[in-house]
Amino acid sequence: MAKRSKRYVEAAKLVENKAYSIADAAALLKKIGKPTESIEFVARLGIDPKKGDQQVRGTIVLPNGSGKTKKIVAFVEGADVAIAKEAGADMVGSEELIAEIVKSEKLGFDLAVATPSMMPKLAKLARILGPKGLMPNPKTDTVSANVKKMIEELKRGKVTFKNDDTGNVHILVGKVGLDSAKLIENITATTEAIKRAKPSSSKGVFLMTTIVKSTFGPAIKIAA
Repeated sequence: MAKRSKRYVEAAKLVENKAYSIADAAALLKKIGKPTESIEFVARLGIDPKKGDQQVRGTIVLPNGSGKTKKIVAFVEGADVAIAKEAGADMVGSEELIAEIVKSEKLGFDLAVATPSMMPKLAKLARILGPKGLMPNPKTDTVSANVKKMIEELKRGKVTFKNDDTGNVHILVGKVGLDSAKLIENITATTEAIKRAKPSSSKGVFLMTTIVKSTFGPAIKIAA
């Protein structure tokens, strides 16, 4: 077992073995974490991740952003180029940009969006973007004719989530330095979004365990 830091050990002493309300968990996070630390929300789900009809996937527009600035590339053409730039995309282009990325295999962005007409051209990037989870996808609202809406929502703090191979979901919900009321709103919105994403084929308890934790802090169980 990895040796824990003195700070972690002291922080762990403050966390009781119980499920906290979201408000109490937020207060505890601010007490034991540093303002610059990120806060991760983790949910263990009552699904069988090996079954295709029990995959959990969705999006959330965090009310107060995630606290992390993400670079967005927009694969668009024609009039949508100007719209994407105005909406705040960090990189904008079509076939030339695709060719450049294929050649260099350097990304320089955290999220990718595209219009439906660009998707066939993006097939060249599938082997690069796919493994990193960056391929635009209608299921995550990153493929749409409404370029302005896609980019502005992502800039405001829209995040996507998907269960991993163990049936867990990990979502960045803010920074410790975020105002308590805003942090509570983000965690609440995340919890509700995951509940809405419950597959109809999943029976019994869906949210098995939910926790929040700062980057270097212990897990705090919350009552979902």
